[in-house]
Amino acid sequence: MDANPEKHAADMTQVSSQSDVGVIQVEKKPWWHSITVMGSTLQIVVAAILGIAIGVAVSTTVDEVPEACITVLEIPGQLWLRGLKASVLPLIATAMIIAVQRLKEETSSAGLKLGIYTVGYYVLTTILAIAHSTVMTALVWAPRMPTASPETLALDAEDEKEYKSGPSNKVEDVIVQIFESFIPANVVYALAENELLAVLTTAVVVGFLVQPGGSILRAVVEVEQIIMKIITFLIKMAPIGVFFLIMPNLLKLDIAVIAESLAWLLAGSLTGMAVHVFFVTPLIYVSFTRKNPYSYLLKCSPAWVTGWGTASSAATMPVTLRVAEAQGVPETIRRFAIPLGTLVNMDGTAIYFPVVVTFLAETQGKTLNAGQYVLIVLLSTLSSIATTPIPSSSLVLTVMIANSVGLEMTGMYGVVVAIDWFLDRFRTAINIIGDLYACKVIEKLTGITDDDDSDIPPMDSGAGNVGPTMDHRVQQEQAPRGSASV
Repeated sequence: MDANPEKHAADMTQVSSQSDVGVIQVEKKPWWHSITVMGSTLQIVVAAILGIAIGVAVSTTVDEVPEACITVLEIPGQLWLRGLKASVLPLIATAMIIAVQRLKEETSSAGLKLGIYTVGYYVLTTILAIAHSTVMTALVWAPRMPTASPETLALDAEDEKEYKSGPSNKVEDVIVQIFESFIPANVVYALAENELLAVLTTAVVVGFLVQPGGSILRAVVEVEQIIMKIITFLIKMAPIGVFFLIMPNLLKLDIAVIAESLAWLLAGSLTGMAVHVFFVTPLIYVSFTRKNPYSYLLKCSPAWVTGWGTASSAATMPVTLRVAEAQGVPETIRRFAIPLGTLVNMDGTAIYFPVVVTFLAETQGKTLNAGQYVLIVLLSTLSSIATTPIPSSSLVLTVMIANSVGLEMTGMYGVVVAIDWFLDRFRTAINIIGDLYACKVIEKLTGITDDDDSDIPPMDSGAGNVGPTMDHRVQQEQAPRGSASV
């Protein structure tokens, strides 16, 4: 199976052998040929652009789109997203178990390096994201954010009751809740409730303790291959799913409300994310790999475009794994770094927290001091790690951080909630890009290659099969040199 199905589709060749001259002629297909291949990069990008164009065009020309129409249009996208979400938990569990098994097969220094460098990279980029976001927010955006009118700040009775009975505003309680999310009190409950951080921790422990070559490990590999068959089909459906996730959401877009109430929140958030994705992480990437980060970013577009459409790092993880594989990331690294990054590497969310908390403060006529900004940095770091990789999961943590620096919830929080779905898509794309940059940097730091991997079957490499088993590898090695891999 070709290691890069999209590239294989785009550059598919027609080979003819001429016995009289012994020459093989290769004719490349045109670049646009991949648009005919289901689930290809070009199809996903085109679907996203069409969804945005139609959604914005309709929302700006029609006074009001019927809610029933939007609900019906969301059905294909929501069904596709549910399918991806259903595959994420078993994929995380199996990928981490197999990754830890591979680390046990590595030399102790290589396994230790992978763990230290991966966690260290994610913590470093999260701190950098929060640091530059906080500095830019305090110096550039906070002075420009207007104070809202009393009528806008007022809460209705229902919202006031909800916010007053919301999460604790004590810093110590927030920190305890964050750390408790890593260890399940009940493993079965954690699986049933999709507590992904707890599942990841459990999978790491199981992967370390399970017997190499035993029946449990063989069962894990078999389950992963089944999941990969399902994911292969879902990835082929990605253009349809992305289109029907983006377009109905943009039909709800009220440009006038956004421009009037949230211009500075949007500007601060998107500018911080742009700085991070175009300057901070590329600088780290090029410092270690000596390669063009922007070329790599474009090659990884299927993952972050899908992430923008789904607004969920977890739901996009199967696509992210495929993209990492297509870019030559060693199997041990991608199995370990991407599931871990999906759950703890939330650079986009880390950038967003200081901006939104400052926005809530300034609309109340309050200016945060240096001590409050330090507290925001601390809580944003921990909260971004603990944020579940599902749409708008950061809203509850926003309330926690705001309460911790003495801010009350006002009517402006409702405005933030109304636009969160839009910013969440950008946060998700930033998180996914960070995971993919991390894979290449960690590959360079650890020196781990696919040659170091054990004989555990790899993930599916193509668009229609699961990963080859050892028997299939032998068949490939024994095949005639002139035979083609499909």
